[in-house]
Amino acid sequence: MTAAAETYTHEHYDSKFELMVVVMCSMAGVLMQALDTTIANVALPNMMGDMSASREQITWVLTSYIVAAAVMTAPVGWVAARFGKKNILIVSMVGFTVTSMLCGAAQGLTEMVVFRLLQGVFGAALAPLSQSVMLDLYPPEKRGQIMAIWGMGIMLGPILGPTLGGYLTDTYSWRWVFYVNVPFGLAATVGLWLFFKDTVRNAALRFDFFGFAVMALGVGALQLMLDRGTTKDWFSSTEIVLECTVAALGFYLFAVHMFTAKSTFIQRGIFADRNFVTAQLVMFMVGAMLLASTALMPPYLQTLGGHTVTEAGLLLGPRGLGTMVAMVLVGRVSNHIDPRLLMTVGTAAVAWSLWDMSGWTPSIDDSRLLFTTIVQGFGVGMVFVPLNLVAFATLPGQYRTDGTAVMNLVRNVGSAIGISVTTTLLSNSMQAIHSQLTAFATPFNRAFAINAPSMLYNLGLPSGRAMLDGAIQIRAAIEAYANDFLFMFYVSLITFPIIWLLRRPAYSSSGYANGNGQKKAEGAE
Repeated sequence: MTAAAETYTHEHYDSKFELMVVVMCSMAGVLMQALDTTIANVALPNMMGDMSASREQITWVLTSYIVAAAVMTAPVGWVAARFGKKNILIVSMVGFTVTSMLCGAAQGLTEMVVFRLLQGVFGAALAPLSQSVMLDLYPPEKRGQIMAIWGMGIMLGPILGPTLGGYLTDTYSWRWVFYVNVPFGLAATVGLWLFFKDTVRNAALRFDFFGFAVMALGVGALQLMLDRGTTKDWFSSTEIVLECTVAALGFYLFAVHMFTAKSTFIQRGIFADRNFVTAQLVMFMVGAMLLASTALMPPYLQTLGGHTVTEAGLLLGPRGLGTMVAMVLVGRVSNHIDPRLLMTVGTAAVAWSLWDMSGWTPSIDDSRLLFTTIVQGFGVGMVFVPLNLVAFATLPGQYRTDGTAVMNLVRNVGSAIGISVTTTLLSNSMQAIHSQLTAFATPFNRAFAINAPSMLYNLGLPSGRAMLDGAIQIRAAIEAYANDFLFMFYVSLITFPIIWLLRRPAYSSSGYANGNGQKKAEGAE
């Protein structure tokens, strides 16, 4: 990368209108990509019927997208440096829009899986490139506000996905879950083509095929293992053992290659920055807590609470409102308050919400549910914006696009691991608690005989035994969800000491002291 690539490109735009069009079009891509990570989940039952697919087969609609997006995120920095951010953004936007349309028109499972895989390939670059573009467009003292806008797309996508997906599926058809991307994708493509000023390209770059191959092997196998582990009973399955072995081998070879090869497609220099590396640990925790709790809440409200998909979405929607409020607030004060303090307060809010959720029952009052989820969304927003600012505050400009790609990959992997761990814990807890409660459901249990005499008298009938088993299953599910939320609460506590390993960046009226902020930031503790 040349020095020209490190300058703030906002100076190259003739008007604020052009600048805002570029920001809005970049944000459209982020929001579409983030939405499509979760929006298709609620439409799976309808797809199963239309495509005559089994439950295991239909999950490949999600798996293919997740694996493709994860594999193609890491090389985004190299591709953008070689061909230019404008070209890659437009190609990604067009490809994502076209494949979204093809997904909506798919007539069979094979077509759907192939189109979803291609959608993941094209969508992988949208989030990291848009973040890199926004960091380029604005000087350090204004990045708090622009990262708040970018963060809304990343954070609100997974939160609003199930709500929007449920509404579109119930009102129209599951196909509109994908068709909804088309008008926004077309508008964003036109805006980027007309107004986005391209970045410097380095035609001399050569692609690191071996490094990419072993990284893709590791990431792809890990995502497959995490996505299919719950249904395959983890390491009792030969498939999961094989995927784990391949993932470990791929990451080992990639690590050795990364630190021994002369040139790699992810520049080694990004790992020499303390703030960036530490921020990846925090981002991993944010990804795990955000999507794991997001994935647990809809089935909790629908299966145990008896709410419809739309009702569950409306109850969880205010969580996004809390995130928006926090991001707007933090974006304005992030240059004046220690970002580590803001992240600490945000993590405390998330931890409190998880602690409160561990005491929920299906009859929880709506006002308490809304308050807790709003607090949780507020906490996530308070962590996300300053985390992105600190991560890139001391990172030299030539590493910025690679850094955004790595950070998005870490968030996605953290989300996948968080969902897999909590789902497995939920399933195992339900089985264990069900077994424990069943042992007490006997005529010799005096409390059972007093509190549920009708069930006791009907134990000799199949209907009576089924009724008793249903009651036990509900109780086991309530306690299992409580265990999951409590587990996430304890995991969130690990984030507190990690936050304070970060160095506080120091701003001046014209940005950082040396252009990248290294001297001032490293001295600010």
